[in-house]
Amino acid sequence: MKKLKIFLGVFLALSLTQCDVLEDVAGSVTSGSGTGDEGNKLTNDEVIAGLKEALKIGIDKGATKASALDGFYKNPKIFIPWPEDAQKVKDWAIDKGMDGKVNEIEEKFNRAAETASAKAKPIFVNAITGMTVSDGFAILNGSDTAATHYLRKTTWSPLKGEFKPVVHDAVESVEVMKYWEPVANGYNKIAKITGKDEVNTDIDEYVTNKGMNGLFYLISEQEKKIRLDPVAQVTDLLKKVFGSVMNN
Repeated sequence: MKKLKIFLGVFLALSLTQCDVLEDVAGSVTSGSGTGDEGNKLTNDEVIAGLKEALKIGIDKGATKASALDGFYKNPKIFIPWPEDAQKVKDWAIDKGMDGKVNEIEEKFNRAAETASAKAKPIFVNAITGMTVSDGFAILNGSDTAATHYLRKTTWSPLKGEFKPVVHDAVESVEVMKYWEPVANGYNKIAKITGKDEVNTDIDEYVTNKGMNGLFYLISEQEKKIRLDPVAQVTDLLKKVFGSVMNN
């Protein structure tokens, strides 16, 4: 287990602030002089299982929070605003006295993301099954959101392929296009006459990207808690894995 102790020592060292303490801790663990019972030492399998469990808990709590009523709409950290590249449509609509319609559209964007998030959990959970030992140690040696970054890096494209149809169904269920298309089409009619660029009336891609970014943000917040807060380490395995990181 010398290799494991080296990685755990480096991870702990990175979480401290004073250089002399860094050197003492890293040197102690590298040389095998750390404390702890032999029976409590972690195996590679336990490390990987613990990280997967942390991600599953983060996914579960993040998706539950996102899919709740107002999970996106009243959370300024993940609220989905009017598309930046369609700001001219928003300005045009407000100028025409359609402020209420603009607000309704923004609400529908967020309702679609909330609806899609409720169905996203199994997609994310299935995506972490391939984590290897080297992946696990890289995560332990990384930042306080390293597991979330791993999930984003390894799953973004395939997840998007599965998540986008869910968003599309959500967009349909909350009738986003019923509100969006009249405004966007109204603008495009004027744009044709005046020679301005038209806007794309398909908002599935926009809501998908914003919704996934919001979910990853919530998962990262849960990961931070699990790493740093013993209260958030709700299973024995999490306590063993992250407790060992902090105690060796």
